[in-house]
Amino acid sequence: MEQIFKDKVIIVTGSTFGIGKSTAIAFAQRGAKVVLSDWTQDEDTLSTIIENGGDAIFVKCDVSDENDVKNLVAETIAKYGRLDFAFNNAGIEGTPASATECSNDNWDKTININLKGVWYCMKYQIPEMLKVGGGVIVNNASIAGLVGFGGVPAYVASKHAVVGLTKNVALDYAKQNIRVNAVCPGVIHTPMVDRFTGQDPKVLEQLVAAKPMGRVGQPEEIAETVVFLCSNAASFITGQAIAIDGGWTTQ
Repeated sequence: MEQIFKDKVIIVTGSTFGIGKSTAIAFAQRGAKVVLSDWTQDEDTLSTIIENGGDAIFVKCDVSDENDVKNLVAETIAKYGRLDFAFNNAGIEGTPASATECSNDNWDKTININLKGVWYCMKYQIPEMLKVGGGVIVNNASIAGLVGFGGVPAYVASKHAVVGLTKNVALDYAKQNIRVNAVCPGVIHTPMVDRFTGQDPKVLEQLVAAKPMGRVGQPEEIAETVVFLCSNAASFITGQAIAIDGGWTTQ
């Protein structure tokens, strides 16, 4: 595979499973040095990258804790001396409930991880990118950042806010060679979707039936979009929220 990211460094939050894991591996395959991050130890992604000749480290981080995020970026610089890319992927779906039944704790936890976590990450990533002349940030939103979904008010609010924050930061740094975009995945075969469906085949069938392409997406398909957005091929793309949903939001 072409080493288009040789000598470049990326932080991937939420790297243990699904989209984060696939994205970390995709960047390592293209020569990037990868800083894996999650709130639990991530041995599997790390060993997969190293066993295949890649360069990676793991830094434990709760993105809702500003000190943890500050340390994540500091550890990245201490190890690799630079930061070029970031995939701010960590997020939770929260506990399903209507707006009137959503608990304060559920609201706060979901917003703190999904939205404040993305803000904390960019707050500390951008200064390091500026030191090397620029960089690319991709935030993981969701199609729930583009349209409404019943029963998960905190999740939908947080993901809409991530899209808005992405556009704001893209504008702020457009002339400083920092591009910022969001990916908005649809139903992707990940542990989060398994939790959402309760691994009930009938529920999954209903979700698939709503997709024009008639199938669930794969984590690797999101990873390849993140790779593209960080590459020179996407050099004129910033401030965008890109739906990767099999056509769902076109309906």
